[in-house]
Amino acid sequence: MRWTLKPKPSEDKIKHLAQVLNVEEFVAQLLVQRGIETFEQAKNFFRPSLEHLHDPYLMKDMDKAIARIEKAIENDERILIFGDYDVDGTTAVSLVASYLSSFYPNVATYIPDRYTEGYGVSFKGIDFADDNEFSLIIALDCGIKSIDHVAYAKERNIDFIICDHHRPGDSLPEAAAVLDPKRIDCNYPYDELCGCGIGFKLIQAIGANRNQTIEDLVPYLDLVATAIAADIVPITGENRVLAYFGLQVINNNPRPGIKALVHQIKKQKLDITDVVFIIAPRINAAGRIKHGNQAVKLLSEFNFEQAQQFASEIEQYNAARKDLDKQITKEAFEQIEKNQEQNRYTTVVYQEDWHKGVIGIVASRLIETYYRPTLVFTKSGDKYAASARSVKGFDVYNALEACSEHLEQFGGHMYAAGMTLKEENYAAFKEAFELQVQKTIHPEQLIPEVEVDAEINFSDITPKLCRILKQFEPFGPMNMTPVFVTKNVIDTGYAKKLGAEEEHLKLFVKQNQSEGIAAIGFGLGNKIDLTTNQKPFQAAYCIDENEWNGKTSIQLRLKSIQ
Repeated sequence: MRWTLKPKPSEDKIKHLAQVLNVEEFVAQLLVQRGIETFEQAKNFFRPSLEHLHDPYLMKDMDKAIARIEKAIENDERILIFGDYDVDGTTAVSLVASYLSSFYPNVATYIPDRYTEGYGVSFKGIDFADDNEFSLIIALDCGIKSIDHVAYAKERNIDFIICDHHRPGDSLPEAAAVLDPKRIDCNYPYDELCGCGIGFKLIQAIGANRNQTIEDLVPYLDLVATAIAADIVPITGENRVLAYFGLQVINNNPRPGIKALVHQIKKQKLDITDVVFIIAPRINAAGRIKHGNQAVKLLSEFNFEQAQQFASEIEQYNAARKDLDKQITKEAFEQIEKNQEQNRYTTVVYQEDWHKGVIGIVASRLIETYYRPTLVFTKSGDKYAASARSVKGFDVYNALEACSEHLEQFGGHMYAAGMTLKEENYAAFKEAFELQVQKTIHPEQLIPEVEVDAEINFSDITPKLCRILKQFEPFGPMNMTPVFVTKNVIDTGYAKKLGAEEEHLKLFVKQNQSEGIAAIGFGLGNKIDLTTNQKPFQAAYCIDENEWNGKTSIQLRLKSIQ
């Protein structure tokens, strides 16, 4: 594990901000590192407001999209809401469909089957629309590259409105409207919205036509916050506002579907991490194990008893997903050892019966042990299909592009991708990919990194600091939980291993004359020797609150010790 101290911003900026906000300099440093340099920026950061949301009509084609939807309503046309089977897609479909259905009856939803149709707009979906007399399809979280599909629909007198957040290709589909802030000709002020976020901008614009205010649309933000958390988009600008208010809805008045997913959890208040690890995997499990429709049914259901029924089915899919992912991960490790591939630059594994719905999760699991670009293949029809995951700073999409002569098709982005190839090309591709990564990866990128925000002493950890750090939430990309380093730490003799395989570490630590603080290190059980016999060590950690028996105390969540 390598530790990297984030560059310290200029002293003048830190001093100025510390003064105007009346906070410690290292708190001002954390803010400046996040691009917050003035009182006004800090106010917007600490006090998100719905008034900070942009006018949806600033998005290119929004006027065309609304005109087409209003025309459909006027002419009593059938509208199909189409979206992907992942969290971003299913939440976006639930959001737009449940909003439109609140005043217009002719609305239905369509989620493609992960296994028979694959990712994005499908011809099968368009045929379904044609057979059932839909004349308008609103595609969410997909469609920006579906040029042929949109043309195919047009021949059948079906219009498309595309709401996507992925990068467009060289040309756009000939749809009635294409909403995507990443369009080169779109001047919308914020281009990091997720698919469900674009869906929200659409209903915001429809609502404006119907004299609704932003407050009327707040109940839909539980879906938007869930998608923001799951899709790992930056928690800056508009996303921060949407996530902040969406978490309030999740905690105070969630829709029955989300309430049913979280009501067994004993936590008083869910934060964005809980959304990532509790809500999102369950919504995803529907599309992985059964069908993404199940997630849409759950999220669109307004009867709590019925929602509980759907949630318990999804709980079963999630349990099945966990068992599969454990089993496949174990088999993948055995394969790496059997082939003596522990010291390669890449992990590429294949077994024909591995479940396609969990190979992406397995790739992420393998990276926890062998920190390197990883591909997990399974059989899909007569082809091999894989999910790719990468390590920090390494662009796996570019590496695949360099080996594309061996591939049938591939797509994705820097850290995650998918691909298919013919069986006879697997061995050649595996070698080509290994050589390409070997040639282009920096040796440091093969060592996991802890990024440290600032060095502090335990005496700096006060209730006031904890209150301020709580106001940095919600955390996520571009606004990660601050990581601190403290030197000359000693354990006061409480060090012990926890967990079924003694993989975790529990300490009670002090520095100089400070009061002792509880510390927990998940996955750090093997580091216990560094802490015994009052040997001083340094710790990299986040500051957490621990709730136990109704009492709240400060606890350090250790990232690494040296």
